Amino acid sequence: MDNDVQHTSLPDPEPDRPLLSGWGRRTFLRTASIGGLVAGVGVLGSASAFAAEPGTGPNRPFGKFELLLLGTQGGPPPEPDRAGISSVLVVDGRSYVIDCGRASVTQYKKSGLSFDSLEAIFLTHLHMDHLADYYNFLVLGGLPSSQKNDMIRSQIPVYGPGPAGGLPPAYGGGEVGTVNPENPTPGTRALTEYLDQAFAYSTNVFMRDNAFRDIRELRRITEIMPPASAGASALGDTAPRMRPFTVMEDDRIRVTATLVPHGPIFPAYAFRFDTDYGSITFSGDTRRSENLIELARGSDILVHEAIGDPRKFGMSDEALEHMLQSHVLVDECGPIAHQADVPHLVFSHLVEWGKPVNIGEWTRLGRKGYSGKVTVGRDLDRFAIRR
Repeated sequence: MDNDVQHTSLPDPEPDRPLLSGWGRRTFLRTASIGGLVAGVGVLGSASAFAAEPGTGPNRPFGKFELLLLGTQGGPPPEPDRAGISSVLVVDGRSYVIDCGRASVTQYKKSGLSFDSLEAIFLTHLHMDHLADYYNFLVLGGLPSSQKNDMIRSQIPVYGPGPAGGLPPAYGGGEVGTVNPENPTPGTRALTEYLDQAFAYSTNVFMRDNAFRDIRELRRITEIMPPASAGASALGDTAPRMRPFTVMEDDRIRVTATLVPHGPIFPAYAFRFDTDYGSITFSGDTRRSENLIELARGSDILVHEAIGDPRKFGMSDEALEHMLQSHVLVDECGPIAHQADVPHLVFSHLVEWGKPVNIGEWTRLGRKGYSGKVTVGRDLDRFAIRR
């Protein structure tokens, strides 16, 4: 590969000063049972090449193909220093959002992107930490703002998982309640329609009192289900070995997907985005996956989830094994990037246990078994790929 990648970010933290607080030990013990570029060249830019005040983000014109990390926090618990998991690919001035975690709408505007540039939304899976701002992109993005009357002006395609079709038994046994037993596993379409119902009063009043548009006309939902030949199911193998399949293609980008194993969640996807300028793959939430490695092979960047090692808290072997059905330890991601022949590994969806994410330590751990570039993502980091 001969692509150059320029990385701009917030300033580096002070030496030995961690950037963010992770889940506390008490929270972790309470929730431990929940599965919760170089391309052959050096990085052309760095934090010193573009300084930005923490929280303001690098607000400059976007190049032909850039990756922007809106939020890098993994898991539902909110953190004050990181927004929830969400990324954007900007291709020839059009914005493709991947996951919509907490505060991602605010981050989107903070980055300088416009709602008028929003081209599509992709959801890797239907865990709440990936969905917190999903409806906000539509309902708030559909309203005129004070900034040059910026708003969604055309129907936005939304690509997300279809219905799971079944619920797993409770981890550890016992009985648990079921929310909405008439439809306990809604896919992206039903989820969105339930949100329409929940906000019906507000929407109806706004349409009558302020001439706001009907939010139902602002999106076009496509539910992604794996090919039947894969033999996947919610109560069987959620991510059997399979070939990548095409999700969508337009005149700027081609999107392919594959199933990845994320505990009991089904379907859960990794996405690859190919453009004339280069390719970027998002792991979604997953444990180590041959499907992901095949999908990512030869990408310019692999954006991969990671968790810190919880064994420092004396987690039982059983609980650890349960956690690793859904996620990958940070020091086990490098071999994945190596096997996929990816020159740049970017960590996002970060989960640390009882201490802040230490950028230097995570970078070192990410280099185990991997000779490419490792970046521990921070909110509003940008990566420009130039061919």
